Amino acid sequence: MSSIWPQLEPLLGEVQKPARYIGCEDGAVVPEYHQGSVSWLLIYPDVYEIGLPNQGLQILYEILNESVDAVAERAYAPWVDLEARLRAEGLPLFSVETHRPAPLFDLLAFNLSAELVYTNVLNCIDLAGLPVRSEERTSEQALVCAGGHCAFNPEPLADFVDFFVLGDGEQVVSEITSVVQGWKASGRESRIDVLRRLSLVAGVYVPSLYEVSYDGGFVESVRPRYDDVPEVVDKRTVANLADWPYPKRHLVPVTEVVHDRLNVEVFRGCTRGCRFCQAGMVTRPVRERPAESVRSMVRDGLSRSGHHEVALTSLSTADYSGIHRVVSEAMSDPTTCGDVSVSLPSLRVDAFTVGIAAEIQRARRTGLTFAPEAATWRLRQVINKLIQEEDLYGAVEAAYSQGWRRMKLYFLTGLPTETDVDTRGIADLAANCVAIGRQYHPNPSVTVSVGGFIPKPFTPFQWFGQNTVDELRRKISILRDASRGRRGVQLKWHDPRASLIEGLCSRGDRRLGAVIESVWRRGGTFQEWSEHFAEGLWRDAMAEHGLSIDWYVHRHREETERLPWDHLSAGLHKDFLWQEWQDALQSVGLEDCRWTPCYDCGACTGYGLEHIVASATPPAGGSQGTGQVLSPDAGVPVSISSGYEAPARIR
Repeated sequence: MSSIWPQLEPLLGEVQKPARYIGCEDGAVVPEYHQGSVSWLLIYPDVYEIGLPNQGLQILYEILNESVDAVAERAYAPWVDLEARLRAEGLPLFSVETHRPAPLFDLLAFNLSAELVYTNVLNCIDLAGLPVRSEERTSEQALVCAGGHCAFNPEPLADFVDFFVLGDGEQVVSEITSVVQGWKASGRESRIDVLRRLSLVAGVYVPSLYEVSYDGGFVESVRPRYDDVPEVVDKRTVANLADWPYPKRHLVPVTEVVHDRLNVEVFRGCTRGCRFCQAGMVTRPVRERPAESVRSMVRDGLSRSGHHEVALTSLSTADYSGIHRVVSEAMSDPTTCGDVSVSLPSLRVDAFTVGIAAEIQRARRTGLTFAPEAATWRLRQVINKLIQEEDLYGAVEAAYSQGWRRMKLYFLTGLPTETDVDTRGIADLAANCVAIGRQYHPNPSVTVSVGGFIPKPFTPFQWFGQNTVDELRRKISILRDASRGRRGVQLKWHDPRASLIEGLCSRGDRRLGAVIESVWRRGGTFQEWSEHFAEGLWRDAMAEHGLSIDWYVHRHREETERLPWDHLSAGLHKDFLWQEWQDALQSVGLEDCRWTPCYDCGACTGYGLEHIVASATPPAGGSQGTGQVLSPDAGVPVSISSGYEAPARIR
């Protein structure tokens, strides 16, 4: 059966949002299968409207389908209504392009964007007709792999996923394809043989090839089972984004999705050094896309997709060294008739200027969100978010003066060394922003969004004991009281119980696999959705397997403790991260190394890489947290990327 569409179509009238499952997007590829090709099913373990805009999945989808040796289709986690109908009818997970059954693919590749999707991963593997545990699969069944930021601690999923990819995927997917193609050509001999070959691909981690031993509750060692398996697996890093101008054909959905706009990645990596931010740490060094490449991707993408909004994406878009010119030219491009909105979804307040505000408000104003993360200068020094209050107030005034009436501020609570003074300061800072807005509008508003801090691997805070649910609730209560009666200030917060389970999975070891499986078998899917989140299932499963939430989540780690992910490398020296943790406890900040001398964190020197920027002129915002004046004439320790050539076709 090459397509289940005849069996699926009658079911779609019985479920919510049937457009999730029909495909037919502009930009989608209906692949031609031929003997010897390697088939990938790229799976986002959440619903279609959340997963379709994911840039990583779209990039790999296009690269694989350009290859003569591979084909790729997509799948998304079916919502609970369709899942029930699929199971009742005995139908498997399927691709949205051709509705090909998942068991017919060579590889099932998951994007791990958040820890709370882990039970959905197991559910999708089961719906694909595979045993959920990798050790029970045969050589005739698909290989299961995963990537994304959560893959930097893959241990909780080690029993279920055959191999993980650490870091950037653009280059490694062709190398994986080659290994799997050879395996198929040889008659698909034992799985252990192909997994051993995959372990030799840089950036690929095969957990079943490593023996983990414990000393009491602690990880004592992680040793390769074979001499040719690497002791440490290093991440993959694409050195220059100019070589990878993807996606070229953005997927345009036929139904409403989140972030329904053209998304163009302007740079990857971040060296601001925020100590809580895993994404910034593991994606170093900074690699800016050349300005001309950004302009052509924006122009071509808008022309082909019909979108009227483009988001310039990165971890901190206003830090892009060519941001003013790129925004101005996108707004003024004659092919769009000036009817284009530009969104900068990741904004640091010290890089947002009146000039940028004036440019992006020329068309329809998009949402504006700033992320101070902490309300006091002392706590911002702890987390290394080196922005002064005048930076924030200047950015807020720039926005209000250019016509914005509403904005969002994002904060974390439960940060190391945080006091109640820091917590109350959030309400004070928000009220001050509203007061600035009243100079320009009668009813300005600020929405304050607060998330509970969750320590992540490969950050300086990986040794910190996460706040308990009760403590986070206490701090939210303090903030609610402090915000009461402040006109124009609206408060929202993330459920501390969900933060607890995310924290459990983010720093867990292999023993958590049994817990995840127990939660899944008891119906615990879509745990990132509030209506399905079930804290009790997790607590019961932890107790069932004799594991302590307090031990995994709330205790501080010591410098000498072996962490579950220490046999993997994001390029960062562990002693650098430890020193950053000690500096944080002393409220000592560290400047942005993109415009200052190297601190030898390891991300550049360890891989023979360097920062790449589009312009030698530092971006708007002056010192950018470096504590020094940066001028256009100053020398910068970076490479300048001035143009690009299209990459050769993958073969």
